[in-house]
Amino acid sequence: MRPFLRDRSWRRPFLATMGLGALVAAGVGDHGLLFPLVVLASAALGFGLLFRLFPEGLDFALGTGVGFATYAALFTVVGRSAFPDTGAVVEGVAFLIPVLAFLWAVLRHRARLRYIVEGGEPPDEEHLRRIGQFMLMVAAIAVASLASPANRLGPEWQGVAMLAGSTLIGVLAARTVRELVRLLVDMAQVMDAIGARAVALMVPIATYAALFSLIAVVFACLFRIADGLSRTPLFAGPHGPIQLSFRDALHFSIVTLSTVGYGDIWPTDDGARLLGAVEVLAGQILLLFGFYEITRSRLSRKDEGNAADDSG
Repeated sequence: MRPFLRDRSWRRPFLATMGLGALVAAGVGDHGLLFPLVVLASAALGFGLLFRLFPEGLDFALGTGVGFATYAALFTVVGRSAFPDTGAVVEGVAFLIPVLAFLWAVLRHRARLRYIVEGGEPPDEEHLRRIGQFMLMVAAIAVASLASPANRLGPEWQGVAMLAGSTLIGVLAARTVRELVRLLVDMAQVMDAIGARAVALMVPIATYAALFSLIAVVFACLFRIADGLSRTPLFAGPHGPIQLSFRDALHFSIVTLSTVGYGDIWPTDDGARLLGAVEVLAGQILLLFGFYEITRSRLSRKDEGNAADDSG
């Protein structure tokens, strides 16, 4: 095994995993600091153990970070909805149980799992069936927790119910560790493929973003100039007519161009409405242009690859 301190290949996936873990920890930290610290410590523990076990499978560790963040978010939503009065300590322990069960199973079956992590075992239909069964059983536990009257009980019994549900999920995770590891490997490979495609499409994406920004700024200036030249305000808000500032104009322009329509600012003049309609049309044309350029870029790269293969 390579020396940990001398090998720098772990830094990028480690920073990505811990950055994602810190983001999720901060997001779920509305009930105190203990649970976010547990989430962050679990992310560090998981990455460290997986790197030590599978130093050649850093992509797997990164995929595990994505799966871990998803688990933390779902645990927070379901756990706090089904057991709202559970204490922070019990919540942290319940969160750790499936994580530790998964890591224990990985440690126990590391020799068999190494072949999967290093990409030596292709997926099969049995794998998909078993991972589907795992997800259905976890979903059933979540639904049962939400549908049960446990939230009417006292904090102690809510904690017991939460620990029981987490223990069941931990047992399921340990029993299907092979399928979970393969799923995480597949997720990491898909992420790598998306990253490679994003790099290849960087030029058309940057061009689209620049044109989007240009249209938004141009129409923001037009909205602001038109409102400034008018004797009466051309726009209104929740509290009545407003004198449009450039900041408001830029906000309205971006919202209009992206067809979001928050409804916090709207035109009250026919000319301003027409100008907004023209901006929406420009945005749709820009969207078609973006799709065309991205498709053309992919096809041209594919043709270049085929030509290189033919010449070889």
